Amino acid sequence: MLTQLINGRILTPQGWITDGSVLISNGKILEVTNSDLAVIGANVIDVKGMNIIPGFVGMHIHGGGGHDYTECSFDAFNAATKAHLLHGATTVFPTLTSTSFDNIIKVAGLCEEMMKTNKVIQGLHIEGPYLNPKMAGSQWGEFLTEPNKDEYTQIIESTSCIRRWDISPEISGGYDFGRYTSSNGILTAITHTEAEYEDIKKAFAAGFTHAAHFYNAMPGFHKRREYKYEGTVESVYLTDGMSVEVIADGIHLPATILKLVYKLKGVEQTCLVTDAVKYAAFDGEIEDSRYIIENDVCKLADHSSLAGSLATMDKLVKTMVNKAGIPLEDAVRMASETPARVIGVENTKGTLQKGKDADIVILDKDVNVRCVFSYGKIVEGTNTLIH
Repeated sequence: MLTQLINGRILTPQGWITDGSVLISNGKILEVTNSDLAVIGANVIDVKGMNIIPGFVGMHIHGGGGHDYTECSFDAFNAATKAHLLHGATTVFPTLTSTSFDNIIKVAGLCEEMMKTNKVIQGLHIEGPYLNPKMAGSQWGEFLTEPNKDEYTQIIESTSCIRRWDISPEISGGYDFGRYTSSNGILTAITHTEAEYEDIKKAFAAGFTHAAHFYNAMPGFHKRREYKYEGTVESVYLTDGMSVEVIADGIHLPATILKLVYKLKGVEQTCLVTDAVKYAAFDGEIEDSRYIIENDVCKLADHSSLAGSLATMDKLVKTMVNKAGIPLEDAVRMASETPARVIGVENTKGTLQKGKDADIVILDKDVNVRCVFSYGKIVEGTNTLIH
């Protein structure tokens, strides 16, 4: 079946195209053209002047729809992934919170199985358990430990699905961990850290090339007694080549900081992430007494820390545009093209180009998702545009 999308603004790597069309066949983009003349035999879809953009790449998502990926079940993986797919995340890397060695092995095995049937899932992301306990935040303390080489090598050698792993680089064994994971093609990121400039320089040299939920769970400029010191934030800004991600829900970071990251790190080095917990895109009741939902964000019940966002990828783009004043095309790129490149799936994801997967989102002028195509097929529940 040949499908043709017409009458929309198409975001390409070269910029916007108007009066063009996108041709889809067998789950791939056949062509992005400057002509909107109907192709004979094609199923023509008029998008009514809206924006045709690449599907979002969710590279840091703990859960959604009432389920957490750490639950390690087919139902949890499918439900959480579908919840975010409905909001335009056509590529998802399920994220594990700090958990046991045995559970990491189990989830990695399940992820491999899921990837055979659910093509939205493109690999596994592990956060922790090798974290600085002083900066652990909502990560559960009973699982925190220093890197154990026998343990992490066994995990990595037992599976091919791990695409990203985040730890605190400054803890004992952290730099060795970074050298090993990065040499195995795994995106290695700093997270939950109090690293300062010399630590970040060592981490970058050891293979840590990304900073998770930038500004959150890491210090900025600070003072100890009478002297002042750069924090992790300033150190990452000073490290050329280290990419960052921001939870652009408008709560974890204010619009002014989102503007600053955009200005200093730029589109090519900034990814938008949800860091979503199980209650994202969920209408049910919260039954876990450890959490509360307040002001559209999830917090620990004792108010000691934010526990994760309730955002979906479309909300991030909308926040960047409407609150931070970022051009739509740049906000979309930070939610699609940049994360696809940073995590290593840019050959098939992230941009609307010939030969790539037909993962496409239709956004209206108010930056609302009106339709989602996954591998060229309309995702059930997102066809408000199509009649």
